[in-house]
Amino acid sequence: MSEPTRHPALVHLPFVLVMAVVTVGIVRISMYNWREGSVWIGLALFLAAGLRAVLRDEQAGLVAIRSRPVDVLSYAGFGAMVIAVAVTIEGGPLN
Repeated sequence: MSEPTRHPALVHLPFVLVMAVVTVGIVRISMYNWREGSVWIGLALFLAAGLRAVLRDEQAGLVAIRSRPVDVLSYAGFGAMVIAVAVTIEGGPLN
């Protein structure tokens, strides 16, 4: 049996979702809310980790970079670090 045909654009949907959340973060940063924007970017990394954990390699599209365990640990680790830095830094020009 042949494999069912999938719309090629659906392969990029996980990446588009992650980038949409990153865009929200960048908009918040550009509005001088850098903490909130950084948290949004950290959440985008957690979203990427979750999508990479549940989707097959063929479905993950551009979210899949390395092996699944490495991607999930990298995305989640970087997301945790970004959020931790955002909530712990005090002072600075963009409070």
